[in-house]
Amino acid sequence: MPDSPTDLRSAFRSGRVTPTAGLAPGFAQTNLIAVPQDWAYDVLLFTQRNPKPCPVLDVGDAGSRTTMLAPGADITTDLPLYRVWKDGELADETTDVSSLWRDDLVAFHIGCSFTFEHPVAAAGVPLRHVEQGSNVPMYVTDRECRPAGRVSGPMVVSMRPVPEHQVALAAAISARMPAVHGGPVHIGDPAELGIADLEAPDFGDPVNFQPGDVPMFWACGVTPQAAVMASRLPFAITHAPGYMLITDTPDSEYVLEVPDAR
Repeated sequence: MPDSPTDLRSAFRSGRVTPTAGLAPGFAQTNLIAVPQDWAYDVLLFTQRNPKPCPVLDVGDAGSRTTMLAPGADITTDLPLYRVWKDGELADETTDVSSLWRDDLVAFHIGCSFTFEHPVAAAGVPLRHVEQGSNVPMYVTDRECRPAGRVSGPMVVSMRPVPEHQVALAAAISARMPAVHGGPVHIGDPAELGIADLEAPDFGDPVNFQPGDVPMFWACGVTPQAAVMASRLPFAITHAPGYMLITDTPDSEYVLEVPDAR
């Protein structure tokens, strides 16, 4: 039986470090970005103007280490790996940011495409990164997000190779879950997104294609980290790409009901 979200968060708190794709199937996962309160409005506006890569599921009060998505969780210890940013530069990767947390930090919990992977896999679509035990590959594109105040930056995408005959199925299933990025932003030639080499992702690991696979690209919640770098935020704490918060919220809560056409 798969580990529960509570069990996994406990394991992460105790030092287990692993990408979270494929873990706790049936429960939503989220990206994390926490910024000083005097930057929070600009970040909130950025997410609202760019809902495809930055769909917000919860925003904490200043200083809060909790989220309604996982009651009882501590967001400073219960993710497997964090990144700490200073003046737009990566300052550290660590498994615990409790000693770095500040009373003025506002946490944004952003929908993650790992959430729609469970229904996609349940429909019989293979997930190559899960099969290969690797992190999903992510790429910075040449598509600029709509800026907001002091915050700007390019869109980041995650990529999954999908058998050609199942591309439409994967697109349709993910499209019913806009709160976790929804349908793909591009299918096929990566050069159309400004991606030069699929073997060299900006985040995560390269993944092996099988014969007949087609690359599918979804907007990614690492986009705020690209904005942190581009906008040189003075301080931020984020998840490490692919190392998410596993929530107690069923992924079914984010599936849009299709109206009965009869």
